Amino acid sequence: MSDLAWQQQLHNPNSPPLLMGILNVTPDSFSDGGRHFTPASALAQAQLMVEQGASILDVGGESTRPGALPVNDPEQLRRVLPVLLALRAKLPAAIALSIDTRSAIVARAALDAGAQIINDVSGGRDHGLLELAAAKQACVVLMHMQGEPATMQLAPRYEDVVGEVLAFLLSAAAAAEQCGVPRERILIDPGIGFGKTREHNLRLLAALPQFANAGYALMLGTSRKRFMGAICRETAFTALVGATCATTALGVAAGVRVFRVHDVQANRQALEVAWAIGQSHA
Repeated sequence: MSDLAWQQQLHNPNSPPLLMGILNVTPDSFSDGGRHFTPASALAQAQLMVEQGASILDVGGESTRPGALPVNDPEQLRRVLPVLLALRAKLPAAIALSIDTRSAIVARAALDAGAQIINDVSGGRDHGLLELAAAKQACVVLMHMQGEPATMQLAPRYEDVVGEVLAFLLSAAAAAEQCGVPRERILIDPGIGFGKTREHNLRLLAALPQFANAGYALMLGTSRKRFMGAICRETAFTALVGATCATTALGVAAGVRVFRVHDVQANRQALEVAWAIGQSHA
């Protein structure tokens, strides 16, 4: 697979969706904080996820879990740059690297270190980040989040969660295009768990086909999210692999093109079976 093959697969409806492995190099992420905090442990986890089927690795140096406080640019850079450089040196060129950040400064350094995707949970609120993506010919993921991580789960409210989230994402994507990012390099993400109640999350998941048909590649991130634990009566995040796989299978049928997950192997199985079922009557 060439370094552009994942982009071609992203937009090919006859190709299965892609898996993005989550690689948090933070001490406080909600389910894996501190586990991959050194370049060596991060590289080992990255190699495992690639072996299990990840086409993209998403490296983040700032936790955006509910209640998390911002991490300044120098500290994010200290965390992510050694990891990105090690990944780019050791992994095949076919594996895409993504930087999970809201900072244009961090994103620029990450792109210079070999990343090709900016995963922006703020949905392009900083147009400097969109202009950077255009200048560097990078892909950008635009996610919906109500409020900020520190406060987003304090009684989030919507009149029409599906309509409001979709309208935000379409506006953000249009802004990215106006900044010079081509449509084929833009992904949208409804932001499951980011300023949403359990009912909001369920409504968004039920409406995934609307997002998939909005004209942009759709990414979904439900991995180990707390709202599923409440449904399944599980308190441990690591016990939610099966719950995550259920949303992956649903997402494949709905037209999601990228799944951002912690547990690559299990979700690859869910993806491949759901894809095969869909293809059997295509």
